[in-house]
Amino acid sequence: MLDSKTILITGGTGSFGKAFTSYVLEHYNPQKIIIYSRDEYKQFLMADQYKKQKEKLRFFIGDVRDKDRLYRAFGGVDYVVHAAALKQVPACEYNPIEAIRTNINGAMNIIDAALDCGVKKVVALSTDKAVNPINLYGGTKLVSDKLFVSANAYAGKKDISFSVVRYGNVAGSRGSVIPFFRNIAANGGTELPITDYRMTRFWISLKQGVELVIKALKESKGGETFISKIPSFKVTDLAQAILPGCRMPEVGIREGEKLHEIMVTQEDSINTYEYEKHFIIYPHMEWWNPNKIQPGGKRIEPGFAYSSENNTEWLSVEKLQELLKNVDTH
Repeated sequence: MLDSKTILITGGTGSFGKAFTSYVLEHYNPQKIIIYSRDEYKQFLMADQYKKQKEKLRFFIGDVRDKDRLYRAFGGVDYVVHAAALKQVPACEYNPIEAIRTNINGAMNIIDAALDCGVKKVVALSTDKAVNPINLYGGTKLVSDKLFVSANAYAGKKDISFSVVRYGNVAGSRGSVIPFFRNIAANGGTELPITDYRMTRFWISLKQGVELVIKALKESKGGETFISKIPSFKVTDLAQAILPGCRMPEVGIREGEKLHEIMVTQEDSINTYEYEKHFIIYPHMEWWNPNKIQPGGKRIEPGFAYSSENNTEWLSVEKLQELLKNVDTH
């Protein structure tokens, strides 16, 4: 599918961008992978990391806020994976206009450039925080998701589709609880603070996140939201997996934080189909053609919701310890 194709990744120097680049180079023979991002030093480091494949990589300094630069970068591109965003909840709360400019205006620029430059497919990365958002980051990503789904209505006769993939915090990602707990343990701490004993989360690895994007690139017809079926864990069990026998004082939930991650709401259920390893939320709009629904799925019952609280698959302390061996937080 990606052989002889040109793929552009916005925010391409991040952990996802590097993992996606590695996966594509390992499994396909692309014509070119364009890394589009703002940080020249990260681009320098990434270029050095992939110097053996340098003929396949191109590095563009640019911001998704800059439509002119996007138009220049999108020339000859077949597929776009949109990973660039302001993601830190406190930073978005303190800098709301900046979050809107990147996460919402940037999404609009991506859509315009893709429509006008002959791109075939765009897959945008979303987050559980866009579902019933309670903070600005989640609110901007909800708007972004809506923009990418509705962009399909503007395609007309152009051969282009826009879709979304949704997942929560990747295990070990910056700012998440695993590196936080590990740092305390590494410095001789004997207790790990828990915001709320009831808290649960989904477990998804970076590789699983990449594979979900690949699935969307392969299968999307336009307007779908792809969600992996993944296990849940209790944050208290994660603490015991990292520092067995530790004390776990409950310190109170932080502003903008949820008890559980939600991927499919009851309202979404009217047009959600379940497959063996994933869900797809299809558009509920006049322009959507039901003939585009992927075969092999079953429409879920009205009122169903998929959250880390009501999941049917759970990770034990022992299983978490096993998985943590493969989580690099350095």
